[in-house]
Amino acid sequence: MSFQSEIINWYEAHKRDLPWRKTRDAYVIWLSEVILQQTRVEQGLPYFNRFLENYPTVQDFAGASETQILKLWQGLGYYSRGRNMLHTAIEVCAQHNGQFPTKYEQLITLKGIGEYTAAAIASFSSNESKAVLDGNVFRVLARYFGVAEPINTGAGKKQFSTLAQSLVSGQDASIYNQAMMEFGALQCKPKSPDCLNCPIQTGCFANQQNLVHTLPVKLNKLKKRIRYFNYFVCRSDDAILVNKRSAGDIWQELYDFPLIETVEMHQNDQESFQEKLKNVFGTTCKINTISRQKHLLTHQTIYVEFFGLDNYIINFNKHTEIKWVSLAEFDELPQPKVITNFMNMHFNYLEKP
Repeated sequence: MSFQSEIINWYEAHKRDLPWRKTRDAYVIWLSEVILQQTRVEQGLPYFNRFLENYPTVQDFAGASETQILKLWQGLGYYSRGRNMLHTAIEVCAQHNGQFPTKYEQLITLKGIGEYTAAAIASFSSNESKAVLDGNVFRVLARYFGVAEPINTGAGKKQFSTLAQSLVSGQDASIYNQAMMEFGALQCKPKSPDCLNCPIQTGCFANQQNLVHTLPVKLNKLKKRIRYFNYFVCRSDDAILVNKRSAGDIWQELYDFPLIETVEMHQNDQESFQEKLKNVFGTTCKINTISRQKHLLTHQTIYVEFFGLDNYIINFNKHTEIKWVSLAEFDELPQPKVITNFMNMHFNYLEKP
């Protein structure tokens, strides 16, 4: 049997029962593909269900506010995906009469839709012969065909793209693409792949050459930025002081607390920290540490410390969007995960008058 036939036969026997596989609706497929970017199926499935329930059509999605979208997105990370989706939904309604495109050349022009997502939507909705290349497919191709070119270089992407497109040609693109992705997710996993029970093991270059844990090759270009966030929890009766984050940084348009960012742990530069604190909250303010967290993002590691504040005044610059809201109102606003975690862990403290 051919490589493609083996993969498809495996898929028919082992595929997961996922709701977006039961439709050709490009809008529904788009929802699932964007939500599942950088996200495990187990984590993304509840979000997919909630979005589809709240916005069953692209017209419904386009009619939502950014705050509503970000609140529903809360906890998924990479919030630009949610903002891009709203932009795309509005564009589809304006430029495509509310009909979500099914062809690659139209899809690739939409905001937040790259080559992979366009190929996935086009092949799943209209069976267009476009090969998908996600992390799972890169891994299967690299191991089986012995491709050692790094997957995150221009030469590597070109080599894998040519190979992938040659394999999808003549196949049922919808089935074959989903089979490749599922095979990489469940069988040819990054760690502990099930090589003993693999239907293509005899033809697999990596299996024969003992290179399963070497391929695919990816150059390590990532250097994480280290940041230190000092949050101040200010209460007045049943209200809490919140900050709407501005453009140009992480968590854009989400709500957190008043913040002083320092270049190192505040304990290591106490004099500078105290000066900043008094400039913002006055010379009479008193602080006490509530909790500490370490928050990991793809490109950043953030050390977060939360402080309770008493006897303070507010002296943030005029460009800072600071306002008082009730705890119930804050619960309705989109928040970074680090803030949601704090709210869940310290709700009793926040409820104190």
